[in-house]
Amino acid sequence: MSDTPVNLLDLNLPALTDQVKAWGQPAFRAKQLYRQLWLKQTESFDDMSDLPAAFRELLKEKACISTLRELLVRRGDGGLTRKSVFALPGNETVEAVLMVYPGRATVCVSSQAGCPMGCTFCATAKLGFRQDLSPGDIAHQVLWAQRELQKIPTDLDSKAHRHKVFGPEDVPARLTNVVFMGMGEPFNNYDNWRESVNRLHDPDGFNFGARNFTVSTVGLVPGIIKLMDDPMQINLAISLHAADDEIRSEMMPVNRRYPIADLMDAVREYTAKTHRRVSFEYVLIEGKNDTKAEAEKLADVLMEKGKFPMHVNLIPLNPVADSGMTRSNRDQVTGFRNYLENRGIPATVRIQRGQDIDAACGQLAGDLAKELAAQK
Repeated sequence: MSDTPVNLLDLNLPALTDQVKAWGQPAFRAKQLYRQLWLKQTESFDDMSDLPAAFRELLKEKACISTLRELLVRRGDGGLTRKSVFALPGNETVEAVLMVYPGRATVCVSSQAGCPMGCTFCATAKLGFRQDLSPGDIAHQVLWAQRELQKIPTDLDSKAHRHKVFGPEDVPARLTNVVFMGMGEPFNNYDNWRESVNRLHDPDGFNFGARNFTVSTVGLVPGIIKLMDDPMQINLAISLHAADDEIRSEMMPVNRRYPIADLMDAVREYTAKTHRRVSFEYVLIEGKNDTKAEAEKLADVLMEKGKFPMHVNLIPLNPVADSGMTRSNRDQVTGFRNYLENRGIPATVRIQRGQDIDAACGQLAGDLAKELAAQK
């Protein structure tokens, strides 16, 4: 029999009830425990005051709330952006980022430690694939963000004013968006990612709205096809970054398996079936994919078979060490956006957040991975 502690966040209420009964406890204790985990986001068994002391001691011996261990939290943008670094039992690291705007709070969570996809502009890719995260460990990052959000109104500093957040009344009390855009490719860990959504969506638990989840993929067509049959209205984002197979394959090796034409066919089928808008992520790299010619190609690809519900998020590159790539200048970014809009394609430039703590898009790289690996 394994001595590995039971990861409680991995269990839905029926499974938790079975586990509690197996420990010789009455079934109603499971509901009490479930409320502590998901409604109160309690971090310690000692703080679960409605549970008997003997049961709390049993939980300390037999279970853990999550296998993720928080190592540190870095604060940027005057406290409005926060990155947490977590360690897994084998000392691999993963990162999650909380970003707060007036009336809006988004957490970007990881689904894997490292990533196998090899995108050249992404720091996580340099780590290679380490391991999948369990449903509970994916969801744990969201609970961390909700707890962290409660601290923000009382500890903002003067830099927050630059982002037009001036007081506690501008900070939402609850997360408004969960995006699976952190370390890893969610569709490579599809079942665990999807089960984490079930945990977070459960109306008897965290009760997060389905339409406020967004999953991002590099373009794994089987995952898109699977998602289109999902009854839950989860938003889809596609990391596109180029409209030319040669350039995209160089930047994103996945394109050799699922080229742009196949990807776009899957996207059009997805929107026709679900009637949901798809977001396209497009990192702008100087001299690589930011020219007017590339904007024309992108518009042609998106509009080739007629317009469908879409939106393009333009992201000036957040530089990654030793990549040899630099971000597009402001005029190139503006011109690229204006061209798409003139072609009838909604496009916005993503607000840059978290650069001062390496928390911006593409920069998550397991800061402490090498140091922890040396401790094994």
